[in-house]
This record gives sequence, C-alpha cells and structure tokens, in this order.
Amino acid sequence: MTELNENIAELQQIPWFQELKPHHVRKLASITQLRTVKAGEVLFREGDKEDFVYIVLDGRVALDMYVPHRGKVRFYTADRWEIFGWSSVTPTVRQRTAGATAVIDSRVARIDAVEMRDACEADHELGYQVMRRLANVVAGRLLVTRLQLLDMFAHPEAKHGG
Repeated sequence: MTELNENIAELQQIPWFQELKPHHVRKLASITQLRTVKAGEVLFREGDKEDFVYIVLDGRVALDMYVPHRGKVRFYTADRWEIFGWSSVTPTVRQRTAGATAVIDSRVARIDAVEMRDACEADHELGYQVMRRLANVVAGRLLVTRLQLLDMFAHPEAKHGG
C-alpha cells in the first residue's frame, strides 16, 4: 500500500472525514503524515511555530500551557480521533498557544497547516466543510474550558494549596 493510500484509509476511519467527498479526503491525505510517538514525547511546545494540525489515531495526547504562579498546567487530553493544534489553521495565529505531549505510546496524523489553509482557500467547498468541523471542535473546547474555569473559581483554595 502506498503512503497516500495508507493516509486515505486512516482518514476515512475518522468520523470527521467520513462525509467529505473522496477528492477532498485525497487532497487532505496528500498533505498528511502518519507518526508514531512514544509516551512522554513532545509534539510541540507553547510558543513554537504553528505548522501542523494533529489527529489522535490511537493513544492520548496531553495539552498544557504555562500559568503564572502555577507552572505548566494540563487543560485537556485528546483521545482517539480528536483534533488538536487546530488554531494553526486559522489565518492569524502564528505560534502555539499550548504544548502537546504524548501521555502513552500513540499514533497521530499530522496535516500541514499552511497547505490545508491553501487547499481551503482554493476550494471553498472544502474550506466550508473544514471550517464547519473546526467550529464544532472549538465550541466543544470552549465548553470544557468554561466548566474548568467554573470549577476553579468555585474552589480556589483547593487549586492553590491553601
């Protein structure tokens, strides 16, 4: 099986890609790399250049950010078929706002963010489908963040060791 065909087969399993037209899946597969990462391996750090969007194929990847007076704080763990690093597809973000580290041995698909943006710009139907799906991801993450903030503000002493 060629690399492109392997990428297509992997992407077609992911619910996020199942309703895309075959030529759109093929285009995205052509700018995708499949990677195996070991537990503890850093995929990117906060402040790094935005270059790839990632999808967990198997395993778990922790997302963290630096919080003053608290250090590095994990705020999300991406599981199978979840997308992370999605802000790299937006036109204005140019550096990572969080870090990503494999929690356990994992397989990920990484999609070239610049080429994805260019493909979406060149084919507005693809762009609409990608952005619609990313909007759902963003909305879900905002809900999780809101719940975490509510919990943090409801119990501030428990979070600061006080």
